[in-house]
Amino acid sequence: MKIIARIRNDFKEKFGIPRQSGILDSFKSRIVFEPEYRVKEALRGIEGYSHLWLIWEFSEAKRAGFSPTVRPPRLGGNKRMGVFATRSPYRPNPIGLSSVRLLEILDTADEGTVLIVSGADLLDGTPVYDIKPYLSFTDSHPDAVCGFADEVKGYLLDVDFPEELLAKVDTGKRESLVRLLADDPRPSYIADGDRIYTFSFADYEISFNVENNLLTVTDVAVR
Repeated sequence: MKIIARIRNDFKEKFGIPRQSGILDSFKSRIVFEPEYRVKEALRGIEGYSHLWLIWEFSEAKRAGFSPTVRPPRLGGNKRMGVFATRSPYRPNPIGLSSVRLLEILDTADEGTVLIVSGADLLDGTPVYDIKPYLSFTDSHPDAVCGFADEVKGYLLDVDFPEELLAKVDTGKRESLVRLLADDPRPSYIADGDRIYTFSFADYEISFNVENNLLTVTDVAVR
């Protein structure tokens, strides 16, 4: 397996990254190809597609040994499910699959041709192994049954983001940040309204707590 590209974006740590691709449709990432693969001909025709599949590596979620079960965060972090019935990053082979929207193709002087995409759920610097076009006539299954994921879909927190704190965040990043917080970035549901969580997003350290269904931002620090 050869690394053909790396993702560049504002997710600087694992904590806070969306659990699925497409959740943050307004969130942009750059796909920067490795020097060996900065060949424009390899992308000929890609402009005809609106969405792409990315095959990539969970480079920061490797574990020694094999665990047949995992604890999905959406089930509270306490109930175990079979690893192959989940999208947990802790797998025998740390391979990820994400669908992203292709927004723009840029020709740059220092990085060659760069793809601008939205909806990626990858950490900054994540290795990408392959890119394939998304085909709606075969890849989309609207009547699919989605197991326990169907039971918990649509869960969102209410977000209280004080204006004086939101003003510290670049206007172009506010929508994505608020949507990310609403999706509950905690590793699992913890009924402790006094606990303060902090995660990195772009150039900011965002602190918040959660009580019942309300997430309140308590601080925004510029790094």
